[in-house]
Amino acid sequence: MYAHGMIAPVLALVLWSLVIWLWMYATRIPAMQKAKIAPQTVAAAGSLKDRLPLKVGQIADNYNHLMEQPTIFYAAAIAAHLAGATDPVNIGLAWAYVALRAVHSLVQCTVNIVVVRFSIFVLSTLALGALAIRTVFAL
Repeated sequence: MYAHGMIAPVLALVLWSLVIWLWMYATRIPAMQKAKIAPQTVAAAGSLKDRLPLKVGQIADNYNHLMEQPTIFYAAAIAAHLAGATDPVNIGLAWAYVALRAVHSLVQCTVNIVVVRFSIFVLSTLALGALAIRTVFAL
């Protein structure tokens, strides 16, 4: 019954990352055009950061964050899937991680209250840690 239960949250986070990618370019390209920034002038990593509005940068920062710790989630979720550790608790932890990362994105891309964002990050990391530990013990 739970054989494919870890794949859905993995794909959900992949799709969420693509939503943030679209949001990033939907705000970044118009902001660059408005500031008359030629793409080649910002070829070096980080050279665009101080030249665009903070709100535009927050979305790009979040996209980068979705390329960092979630890679561990992908590995843990696939490991759980391959190990057959797809019980309701692990599936719930995987979905909790995805939901918390989505909320983290929304906070960072909008109000960006650091204490709130950090609290959500800690909760998501605890869910990820629990998933990884439970998977190790299932081996």
